Amino acid sequence: MEIVVCVKPVPEPETRLRAAADGRTYDTEAVKFVLAGYDESAVEQALLLKESIPGSKVHAVAFGPSPRTEEVLRASLALGCDQATWVEAPSELRPDPLATAHALARAIRPLPHDLVLCGKQAGDDESGLVAPALGELLGVPDFGFVVDLRWDAGSSRLTFRRETEAGEERWEAPLPVVVAMQQAWNDPRTAKLPAILKSRKVPIAKVAWTPLPAELGPTVPVRFELPPPRTGAKIVEYKTPGEAAEKLVRILREEAKVFP
Repeated sequence: MEIVVCVKPVPEPETRLRAAADGRTYDTEAVKFVLAGYDESAVEQALLLKESIPGSKVHAVAFGPSPRTEEVLRASLALGCDQATWVEAPSELRPDPLATAHALARAIRPLPHDLVLCGKQAGDDESGLVAPALGELLGVPDFGFVVDLRWDAGSSRLTFRRETEAGEERWEAPLPVVVAMQQAWNDPRTAKLPAILKSRKVPIAKVAWTPLPAELGPTVPVRFELPPPRTGAKIVEYKTPGEAAEKLVRILREEAKVFP
């Protein structure tokens, strides 16, 4: 099976972001970028399928500026991906999901791809739009919020579950298909030092960025601002869970006035 996995660099979750000078986006200076959390599950799922299906290969593809995009691709190679392709983007570019999907689709089309895996959403914009747009651009079905993705050799189909607000769905799907992962079989693995060192020497294919046609025009962020700081927090000291519950109920009733 030829598997393509799309990855994206996002700010480390513990990073304290601040607005950029234009007030429209966040400032990327002094921000550490890492592989997006759900993308880690997509990479892990790709590697699990590779290990379970003889002859399979995994190709990591990313779109973004230097150096952070190259770093997440090398992190993917260190985890076990076989090849990597980087769609280069100008450092000043702030692509929207549609522009990202177009850039990824342009890189993926010439590659062998039975299965395209993505994270269900990225940790910076939380849009969840790239995978469905990618499916549309590649002309194949797409499924989101997927867990427990497996290959059934007998039927030559993928089997998986989707966790939705309405309940759990069970699906079968033929190839090719785009799948947005919520969770792989296992927790994402950690790269070992020899693999990290080896990944530094692997050549990465590069694809030049091509702007979207004018009629598709990019969406433009209007404003970026942090939520107001929280105030009024109160620490409840206690020795037993029962004492904690009693104090909390009293505070909610007498001070917060949420109980009659």
